[in-house]
Amino acid sequence: MLHVEFTVEPFVEGQPGPHVRAAVAAVEAHGITVEFGPFATEFEADEITVSRAVGDLVREAYANGATHVTVHMEKIDV
Repeated sequence: MLHVEFTVEPFVEGQPGPHVRAAVAAVEAHGITVEFGPFATEFEADEITVSRAVGDLVREAYANGATHVTVHMEKIDV
């Protein structure tokens, strides 16, 4: 399993723009629950699902106006 944290900019606290909503929707389309946090948005999934979800996340974020996307992944024990 991998734990993924991502941010999509520009970011306005409390008002996620279409670039953020599209990125989250792209991840959720893989059946993944996404949690918004104060500094990053997070989810966990197996490695194959993460690779597909992150590709979709990046594509949809930039297609909807993102200027910067940061992704951090960490292997976790389940």
